[in-house]
Amino acid sequence: MSEPAQVIALEEIDSTNLEARRRLEAGESAPFWVTARRQTAGRGRRGRSWDTREGNLAATLLMTTDRAPIEAAQVAFVAALAVHDLACGFVPPSLVSLKWPNDTLIAGRKASGVLVESGGLDERRIWLAVGIGVNLAHAPKDVERPATCLADHMRAPPPPPHEAMRRLAEAFETWRGLWDRVGFSAIAEAWTRRAHGLGARCQARLPNQTLEGVAEGMDEDGALRLRLDDGTLRRITAGDVFF
Repeated sequence: MSEPAQVIALEEIDSTNLEARRRLEAGESAPFWVTARRQTAGRGRRGRSWDTREGNLAATLLMTTDRAPIEAAQVAFVAALAVHDLACGFVPPSLVSLKWPNDTLIAGRKASGVLVESGGLDERRIWLAVGIGVNLAHAPKDVERPATCLADHMRAPPPPPHEAMRRLAEAFETWRGLWDRVGFSAIAEAWTRRAHGLGARCQARLPNQTLEGVAEGMDEDGALRLRLDDGTLRRITAGDVFF
């Protein structure tokens, strides 16, 4: 993906990820962003719903790649770094951190989410729908993890979604370019410098078990290194982590 991605701005849609896939199937040329002022059926990771109220940012980048699927999934960390940059433009950077794998936290509370979906285009290429939700003006209540929004940490009004979209797209392209030129090791290093909870105890909830231990760091393929209480080192490649 070298050419700039156009931004398709909509008033209301069920899901920006779904709309991006529909447009690709209808012949829209990738890359492109889909953003909407309101989502009626936004989705997060592992089938959770994602509440997008007006004033928040909901966006999906539809891109194609010839990377292998396991390598292409690293784009989630690229997205997390882009959201981190966006947040640091409006709130004190000392408050902003990243929690494995791709949550941006402000003062320890979840302020964004990333959902990456993919599928085959032909024998060589796959498509990636990189869905990003950022709490700009509102934070959801009664959620599994304490949430916050940029407005909670600003004296001025939060950025309007169109301004946040512009900054997000620019930051994403910067990190994506680094990923392409240098490889994922540069993304992993940048992510680690911004990481929340490394060296701290955490609980990793996997599809079929729950593990507890100390988060030691992230491997160069994106896996979280978790040191269990019996000294065993486990590599976590998918799941939810709670500190």
